[in-house]
Amino acid sequence: MATRVFIDGGAGTTGLEIRERLAGRKEFDMLVLDDARRKDESARRAALHEADIAVLCLPDDAARDAVRLAEGSGTRIIDASSAHRVAEGWTYGFPELVGRDKIANARYVSNPGCYPTGFLALVAPLVTAGLLPRDWPFTVNAVSGYSGGGNALVERFENAPDLAFRTYGLDLEHKHSPEMTFHAGLTHGVLFAPSVARAYRGMLVEVPLHLGAIDKNLTANDLRRALSDYYAGSAIVSVAGEKSVAELLLIEGEPATDAMTLHVFGNSEGYHARMIARLDNLGKGASGAAIQNLNLMCGLPETTGLRL
Repeated sequence: MATRVFIDGGAGTTGLEIRERLAGRKEFDMLVLDDARRKDESARRAALHEADIAVLCLPDDAARDAVRLAEGSGTRIIDASSAHRVAEGWTYGFPELVGRDKIANARYVSNPGCYPTGFLALVAPLVTAGLLPRDWPFTVNAVSGYSGGGNALVERFENAPDLAFRTYGLDLEHKHSPEMTFHAGLTHGVLFAPSVARAYRGMLVEVPLHLGAIDKNLTANDLRRALSDYYAGSAIVSVAGEKSVAELLLIEGEPATDAMTLHVFGNSEGYHARMIARLDNLGKGASGAAIQNLNLMCGLPETTGLRL
């Protein structure tokens, strides 16, 4: 019997991509509200109660409202907003970090943010292993394709051909910061510097490290080996070798992917390292992660339908 899935907020960038990618899959029966009813509260409540699993692709307040509307039902929920990423009672939807069984058995799953996905993939395993200290003042420099900003930012970039680069979060209060700090188990908040470039999709998330100040015996090779061991056997997350590339690029029009590649670069003296995650902000950073979590919640192989 097919799993009934309702995407609440299916007109946004993430919702549209999830809907398109699930449309041809026989494992799912999609519940769809037409344009006249998709914002009607009673229609949304009915769909949320009818579904086996609801995927919320909404602003934070609307996502909280959707959870309220689903009360009294047995519907399981994947929330792609940032509303519940550090909330009690929600399972963080990063299978490689929290464990696949936890997601498979969860009632409420919060999909990770795109920037935190790259940061946590790099930092969380190394902190857990004791290679990086929990009380280190981590810095995150990141650049994303403009689709990550939703319909408004997409329209802004596509209607302004001279707009090439945007840096933001200058009040140092970006909503992704608590998520990165909490799920990496850090003592201090991260210093997060996000930017957007003229590429529709794609993302580079960098964590620079002064290894000499952390531990004079710690090298980039140590970090790379630990990450390689941690993600060994993963079909989604890979770790590049020591001589991986001379540069990393965001390319406009690059094909979509649900994979993520981690790089660790070090200088010859061994004092410095640059850890960089390369991923698709709409893939492993959004819709791909939601589909991976949906697969696990339905007892399916986690890579089913992923672009790898």
